[in-house]
Amino acid sequence: MKEHHNIPQVATVRFLKNALHILKNPLPFHHRNFTEKGDIFKLNIGFNSQIIFSRNAALAQYVLQKNQKNYIKSKIQTRDLVKYVGKGLLTSEGELWKKQRQLIQPAFHREYLTNLLETIRQAIREEYQQITTDQTIDVFPMFNDLAFQTVVKSLFSSAANSADIKRLQHITEAAQKMLVRELRQPYLGWWFKASGTIRKHTDLTKEARQTLKNMVNERRASKERHDDLLDMLLDAKYDDGSLMDEEQLIDEILILFTAGHETTSNALTFTFQLLAMHPEWQEKIHEEALDNSHYGDDLMGFVMASKGCQQVIEESMRLYPPAYFIDRVNIEEDSFNGMTFEKGSSLLFSIYEIHRHPELWTQADQFRPERFDEGGRQFSSQYFPFGAGPRKCIGNNFAMYEMILAVTELVRNFKVSPKFSSIEITPLITLKPKNAFLKFEKRQRD
Repeated sequence: MKEHHNIPQVATVRFLKNALHILKNPLPFHHRNFTEKGDIFKLNIGFNSQIIFSRNAALAQYVLQKNQKNYIKSKIQTRDLVKYVGKGLLTSEGELWKKQRQLIQPAFHREYLTNLLETIRQAIREEYQQITTDQTIDVFPMFNDLAFQTVVKSLFSSAANSADIKRLQHITEAAQKMLVRELRQPYLGWWFKASGTIRKHTDLTKEARQTLKNMVNERRASKERHDDLLDMLLDAKYDDGSLMDEEQLIDEILILFTAGHETTSNALTFTFQLLAMHPEWQEKIHEEALDNSHYGDDLMGFVMASKGCQQVIEESMRLYPPAYFIDRVNIEEDSFNGMTFEKGSSLLFSIYEIHRHPELWTQADQFRPERFDEGGRQFSSQYFPFGAGPRKCIGNNFAMYEMILAVTELVRNFKVSPKFSSIEITPLITLKPKNAFLKFEKRQRD
């Protein structure tokens, strides 16, 4: 294999010595390497395999936007993840991706999402009815359920029963944990296959697909319209006038389940941990929500006016980006700022490190929502919570609207206080919170 010119190297032996720590949390290992080697380094992981790690924001923008046609997603997403979620927008490439993106994009336009906001708010309110004020609770399961319920009801309205929802949630989470084991313990690949562990999880995926097919068939048979995302997907037509076939439809729904709830539940949990540590921002959001109460049922107007809440969420996703790594592989040889990348190089961008880079952010490790007083666009060259370029998350607006409603609804009714010493993380496919213990105090009615 040719050398990648001018890129510092981390030896395989160092990787192997730290294997157990990397399995639990790879971020400290990568941070040490960035500190010692600079903003880009090459890691030899054995078997003549190399990965280029980068926290260079300019390189990320070049790869994801400026020269994106020369870069595709890695086999982790286009092959390994496919067996659990199928070939949908997240995992497809080339013409299939372009075709699906063009087909599905209208479902996430602002005017269409406006019709879903009341459904989203109702799902949030139902979840918050379970909050108790007399005990300390880990809030991640609550926000995980909230985000999953929001996606389900936005897709299927009231068609999904609670048993199916819980089973689908279990399967999507089990699949993610299995994929993490495969990625971080590649030397056990033979055992995962021989022991039937992978088969067990792919069988679960088949079960989930059948459940979704039943729900879709019930909708078609009912001939009722709910104007939810499922109706939008069923109505969507390609340029030749044809509809999505059943298998492709299920692929896209599985992707929406997996990507649509996972990142949002993580972001909401981190946001409320940060709010618990900074009660002054709770009060700002509370006052803002009261000031905006005149919007009434105009939920889009309310969301657009919730600037302080949006600042808090933006800053939370800067410090704890749910999609904390983005990978790409170059189709042809490329170069950037004196560095040469041979054809087929694996590039892994640490969004976590870019978002905390001391040369890009003032007081990079501090919670300062005021830095986003003009929105996130001012930092578009270094801020990638939803990715960047053509492959930017299609559901970014859906997620932001949902999170603004979730944060304002809770802060309107409760004060939260921390019952943890520091924010802990569990880096899996996404950056997940750990031990997010909070206590709730009911607010007096305004």
